[in-house]
Amino acid sequence: MTDPRQDHWRLQVHESVASTSDLCRALAADGEPEGLAVLARRQSQARGSRGRDWSSPEGNLSLSVLLRPREPAHEAGQWSLLAAVAVADALVQFLPDAGVLRLKWPNDVLLNGAKLAGILVDAAAGPEGVLDWLVIGIGVNLAVAPDVPRRRVACLADIAPPPTPEAFAVPLLDRLHHWRLVRARHGFGPIRAAWLERAPATGSEVTLRIGERRVIGGFAGLGDDGTLLLDADGRVRAFAAGEVLL
Repeated sequence: MTDPRQDHWRLQVHESVASTSDLCRALAADGEPEGLAVLARRQSQARGSRGRDWSSPEGNLSLSVLLRPREPAHEAGQWSLLAAVAVADALVQFLPDAGVLRLKWPNDVLLNGAKLAGILVDAAAGPEGVLDWLVIGIGVNLAVAPDVPRRRVACLADIAPPPTPEAFAVPLLDRLHHWRLVRARHGFGPIRAAWLERAPATGSEVTLRIGERRVIGGFAGLGDDGTLLLDADGRVRAFAAGEVLL
């Protein structure tokens, strides 16, 4: 199925797949051009960040897109932040109050402090360190908030009538295209600014888990490259990886 409103994307809608991101990864390895978007009404082997399973009940969005940005592989993490901004933008039109949305570094969208959406970026680079392909997997709890142990989870239906996944994919793909063009023309700066508009308050306490280690500090923004800045141990430190704990 192709949505004619999405001139910049080739949208496929599947009744069921194992994983939309795994399907995009396989097609990327086979030479599929960029611009592919894969939506599944159900996933049987959905993946979350850090190897976790991701629940994908019917009525929620499961979407992955394939891009081929010719840029250094170390910039791949910026696309997670870009996707989070696009998800928040797409959600606003369905919410009675946009202020209930916040972003959690590097890949979550929160609704009243509970996880509403998650983003997973997969990438492959050539020997010269330039990205060959990039797959952004996006899961949004539209209709159902899955039960996740030790985690607060929300769905859009908690506060507003949810759209179908196919209907939500239209504004989401539009915002992804918008921010992709902004990044191509103006760099990461505008995406960083948009992300910070929905970030935690400056100085609020953040706990970052890096493996078995935890760093506690005050939120000090984002670096120019998308790294997390924490005021910890008397100085501002930049972190390129880790999990922010709620």
